[in-house]
Amino acid sequence: MKAGAEQYVPVHEELIRQAAQDALVHNDDTTMKILHLTREQRAAALGNDAEESRTGVFTSGIVAVGAGRKIVLFFTGVRHAGENLDEVLRRRAAGLPPPIHMCDGLAANEPKQFETLLARCLAHSRRRYVEIAESFPEEVRFVLETLREVYRIDADARKAGLDEEQRLKLHQKQSGPLMDRLGEWMQAQFAERRVEPNSTLGEAIQYMTKHWSALTLFLRAAGAPLDNNVCERVLKKAILHRKNSLFYKTLNGARVGDIFMSLIHTAELAGIDVFDYLVALSRHASDAAERPGQWLPWNYRESLASLSRGPPA
Repeated sequence: MKAGAEQYVPVHEELIRQAAQDALVHNDDTTMKILHLTREQRAAALGNDAEESRTGVFTSGIVAVGAGRKIVLFFTGVRHAGENLDEVLRRRAAGLPPPIHMCDGLAANEPKQFETLLARCLAHSRRRYVEIAESFPEEVRFVLETLREVYRIDADARKAGLDEEQRLKLHQKQSGPLMDRLGEWMQAQFAERRVEPNSTLGEAIQYMTKHWSALTLFLRAAGAPLDNNVCERVLKKAILHRKNSLFYKTLNGARVGDIFMSLIHTAELAGIDVFDYLVALSRHASDAAERPGQWLPWNYRESLASLSRGPPA
């Protein structure tokens, strides 16, 4: 596995480079376990940001969306998702505008070194209301029905094949008034003393109010998604691996796993035969190392075809 992963490194690095250029990135974390992780390795990974209290190990999932395809990257170690996103964005071309960054409300998901347009996950906020539906049925019904309409409008935009600018205008026209009404309703709950701030409903409202600007970025920025569901689905790959194998032995073993999982899941989302793709990379490792941009899941078949034709006479 280690030897195979080394053959794939050039293509994996190209995936990271291309992901850094995309206009939209999602990220999130899940916990992981590495058996042999020394204090020196932890300090080296965290650098000047080393925290004595940080003892966790995580797998970060990053999904970059652009040009009709998705790139999935996994990073396992002591860094949080935001710190791993910083490492990806370090490769972003200087002239590009800040990407849209979708994540949940955890500060650990935010990059510290690079500017992004922050979008928060509406589905994550919605779950807070679903969990208290039995205690506050009328209030929760109003919130869920409002968000249902917003998601219906987004689905209509996809069905109609609208581009990002057309989708933005549709949301501004139809979803904007819905979200304005929801915002006014939340403010009225506290202003008119209808809800106790320390209650579960009060906490759900305060969370949504705190992140309101990022939750409504889809009304101001073309291409901003409603939620982080695509990244949460991706992290299920890491969670399944954790369930089946329980842990990595070493930090290098985790790196090998990240390379394989990144290539495999990116290929899956591209709708290609993953086994065929990995075999092609192994058989043509030298060419893939020289031209990694021509051996990505969405274009490797063209490279195979050109090799089979041979050099021009």
